[in-house]
Amino acid sequence: MGEKQETGAPETIKPPTELEDSGELETRIKKYLRGDGANLEALQDKKLRGQLTVREKLYGKSAEAAAKAEKWLMPSEGGYLEAEGIEKTSRIRQESIAREVDISSSRNQYDIVLPDLGPYTLDFTSSGRYMAAAGRKGHLAVVDMKNLSLIKEIQVRETVRDVVFLHNELFFAAAQKKYPYIYNRDGTELHCLKEHGAVLKLQFLKNHFLLASINKFGQLHYQDVTTGVMVGNFRTGLGRTDVMQVNPFNGVVALGHSGGTVTMWKPTTSAPLVKMLCHRGAISALAFHPNGHIMATSGKERKIKIWDLRKFEVLQTLPGHASTLDFSQKGLLAAATGSFVQILGNFSESQSYSRYMTHSMAKGYQIKKLLFRPYEDVLGIAHSMGWSSILIPGSGEPNFDSWVANPFETSKQRREKEVRSLLDKLPPETIMLDPSKIGTVKPPGRKQKPMKQERELEMEAAVAAVKDMPVKKKTKGRSKPSKSAKKKQEIIVRTKRPFLEQQMKEEEELSRKKQKTSEEAELPKSLQRFARKKAT
Repeated sequence: MGEKQETGAPETIKPPTELEDSGELETRIKKYLRGDGANLEALQDKKLRGQLTVREKLYGKSAEAAAKAEKWLMPSEGGYLEAEGIEKTSRIRQESIAREVDISSSRNQYDIVLPDLGPYTLDFTSSGRYMAAAGRKGHLAVVDMKNLSLIKEIQVRETVRDVVFLHNELFFAAAQKKYPYIYNRDGTELHCLKEHGAVLKLQFLKNHFLLASINKFGQLHYQDVTTGVMVGNFRTGLGRTDVMQVNPFNGVVALGHSGGTVTMWKPTTSAPLVKMLCHRGAISALAFHPNGHIMATSGKERKIKIWDLRKFEVLQTLPGHASTLDFSQKGLLAAATGSFVQILGNFSESQSYSRYMTHSMAKGYQIKKLLFRPYEDVLGIAHSMGWSSILIPGSGEPNFDSWVANPFETSKQRREKEVRSLLDKLPPETIMLDPSKIGTVKPPGRKQKPMKQERELEMEAAVAAVKDMPVKKKTKGRSKPSKSAKKKQEIIVRTKRPFLEQQMKEEEELSRKKQKTSEEAELPKSLQRFARKKAT
């Protein structure tokens, strides 16, 4: 079957599957290579050529390793709904999807009806394994989504506005009537955060271990949950708002205001990093793409806008209103208003979103929050009568990284992950619009004026250099010792002149400033406005 070489040594024969695998591997490697290799033959410098050759080999090895990892560690592939002929995916109903999927996936379609305790809000852990649900009338519940079992439910007997998990499923924070509270998984109250006040919205920054909140007076608070220190407390100055989201790329908190503006904040500055006018009406919802470069906003003037945050430009404007927005891991955008949900997808290279799926709740249900479940093709819907779950094919990441988020982690793995994440905790100063600036050299600022001692040292060095200069011998009578000494003295004076002129100029400026301040100090404040202003 195999061909033999003329030398007589038989060539190793690869089975057909291995040959196919090698061809597939090559295409995968091309995907991870950093463009075409550099032309090293044209380089004259041998040292540079050697260094670049080593680097090119490293790039090749890393691309091969990434291709193999993709093949063996990412066995699952994501897929979307595909329509045949003139059929549209937005017309496909949940009942039709449920008939075609397997039993474990069909279990993710359900409705929990609790009309006396709603409206509800919900939150998932980063692995998608656990869900926290909070009813407006005091109902708090933690559910294991793997087997749909209730872990714990408590009744706090007061208004609950929001709920959010902390770094793992063992702790969650609830924004109650007067203050936010932190509970453990058993329902035990651990902390009452009185400094936050009556909170409307909560967000947790998992890389920095910061709990961010916005209260009904428009105050933004950042609290470190590991040490309990209040990192930041700022007045936004733009009124009450309950529209708040965290950019997963850089940790910047975005707030939507009633004037149509979106402000972006970090915990180390009292002024917003960005203040952009997004809509003519009040902002009703906003969401960030997982890559952090795209933001979706909805205004009361019935428009949904997709923004490019690298240029702060509008990519697309869609008609319609949304009271809540959310992006999935694969970039699908869910928008809801009233009892109607629509899923928008970007299936082309240009950032243009079109309708992918739709779903209507029972008449009278008012949707409060939409949230995609991580690593599952599932959309959680919190509404006035409880919460529901529907299937959205292609929304979740099909392969999870057990070092980042493991839905099947044991208690030992969870403990190790908690310790590791605490060691990797980022300080609040690392939150910025462009986190790639961390580790780079700061650009030079304005040139500082040299100090008096530095100027004197420079002048002495210049004089010493002039003294050591050999004097040119000239014709008889012109190279006398007296004349050469006089000439050297003139050169020294000429060298000192620019330094002395600069010094005199600074002294004059300083005396002028002192005179100005003394004149202003002599006059009382009520008469200072009548003082003669000098012409500049």
